[in-house]
Amino acid sequence: MQLSDRQRLLYLYMREGWRRFSRRLALGRISAMRFSGGTPDRLVVAPTDLHPADSFAGEEIVAGRFPLAGRVLECDGESPFALELPSEEFAVRLHSFGWLRHMRLVDPEKAAHTARFIVDDWLQSHGRVIGGLAWRPDVVAQRIIAWLSHSPVVLKDADYPFYRRFLKSLAFQVRYLRHVADTTRDGEPRLRVRIALAMASIAMPASASRMRRAARHLDEELDRQILPDGGHSSRNPRAALDVLLDLLPLRQTYVNLGHDVPAQLIPSIDRIFPALRFFRHQGGELALFNGATYTLANELMSVLRYDETGGAPFKALPQSRYDRLAVKETVVLMDTGAPKSVDLSATAAAGALSIEMSSGRNRFIVNSGRPRFAGEALRQMARTTAAHSVATLNDTSSSRISTSRFLGPIVVGGVSKVDVSRAERQSGADSVTATHDGYLKRFGLLYERDILVAATGSEIRGRERFYKPADPDGAIEKGTAVVRFHIHPTIQLYRVSANEMRLIAPDGEAWALTCIDVAVEEEEDVFFADPSGVRASRQLTLTMPLAKVAEVQWSLMRQR
Repeated sequence: MQLSDRQRLLYLYMREGWRRFSRRLALGRISAMRFSGGTPDRLVVAPTDLHPADSFAGEEIVAGRFPLAGRVLECDGESPFALELPSEEFAVRLHSFGWLRHMRLVDPEKAAHTARFIVDDWLQSHGRVIGGLAWRPDVVAQRIIAWLSHSPVVLKDADYPFYRRFLKSLAFQVRYLRHVADTTRDGEPRLRVRIALAMASIAMPASASRMRRAARHLDEELDRQILPDGGHSSRNPRAALDVLLDLLPLRQTYVNLGHDVPAQLIPSIDRIFPALRFFRHQGGELALFNGATYTLANELMSVLRYDETGGAPFKALPQSRYDRLAVKETVVLMDTGAPKSVDLSATAAAGALSIEMSSGRNRFIVNSGRPRFAGEALRQMARTTAAHSVATLNDTSSSRISTSRFLGPIVVGGVSKVDVSRAERQSGADSVTATHDGYLKRFGLLYERDILVAATGSEIRGRERFYKPADPDGAIEKGTAVVRFHIHPTIQLYRVSANEMRLIAPDGEAWALTCIDVAVEEEEDVFFADPSGVRASRQLTLTMPLAKVAEVQWSLMRQR
């Protein structure tokens, strides 16, 4: 390890230590008495929930079975909070109460009775003592939003004592969240906290000054996290969708109640819509970059029906650092950036210069994506360079991810600079050339990738190159690079020759991947971002022994 790397790690450890100390200092002694206060006598409004609901899930919950986070918990008449939960993600979903949305689609009497029983049980088991996952700020924020949005279900035919307990706990959680907001982990969690507090300030009785303060804090967070090009600062395409699912109901609630809408709320929403269209393949799926997982069609359509911005997708997101090559039915998306900050890198992937390619409604080349409900080992595996459609050098990721439990899985080194040039040819072709320095410190080499989509949209040409910055044409003594193309599980592969492989979609559309410099190899693979869970798939690889082959060219041609 070089001295500069040690210094960087020392700085990160000191920084994290100071953050934790500051948080404890800010919180002081946490006790129920500290956040006690008045109880509102009513709720002003129940905001809309745009997340898709599932009647089957609602019926299962009424029957005492919780289908959450890819697992099912059988309660057998017991409280779910008294049982050992299947996973941390399951616990987050259970304590967040987002599952209340499913209760809207079942028998109203049964739904209200079940919802009240479970909420009351939570109040008894977790509502009196602050601590643990149930009181993590992002979980509290989601629970406040869920309780407000689905209060008509929970409070239907409720007796007065329960009504008071419910409102008292809501007010208590809002006061607690207000106190911890500034110490919440940066990124989506902190933004969701500010959304929850803004929603509570108008959905519950509050003074004008309280509403203005909540709106101002939300504005500050939106201005910081929603980039000028509409992408989220985490560079995760899915994050923008998740945020929008909360921002749209918030906007509508402000308008319906006649309150002044926070200054940044509508402009932020208007910026996010074009960014979502940028990442959307023509089949309706979002690209799998930087922690993104699968997106169900009804999730995306539930927000896109509010899109009034219109127009064709942008060709690039300059602040988010992505490029889009789209010619006719062919789309190539390319990651041409690096994490925005250490704080935002906990879910970022080592996928600089990775690509995804689709034609019509078919995704042919993808990244492996992030498993939504798998364990931590698989989540970290999905962040490696090898899980992306890009080149790796010496079986090493282009960005280094910390394995320290103290620091968490942040990016601690690797890609720091990506140079990009875009060229639109007179012929109508479109191309991107990008270079990153992720392997420069460790191996003394830069990696360059050139992608061109022909004017017909029927041909894609690529070039992969490793070189020494001081001697671009000089020989490389050692090292092996592997260019990976992860194939979507629905695509069938058919070998034509050692240097050509045919990719065939379910509807019969076919493309051929060809490389005359090295053989096109087929290998086993896994696709993490499938709605059914982790799924077996295939990948195509080009192996480059750099002492002999420091540059390869390949092509994808649509087959007639």
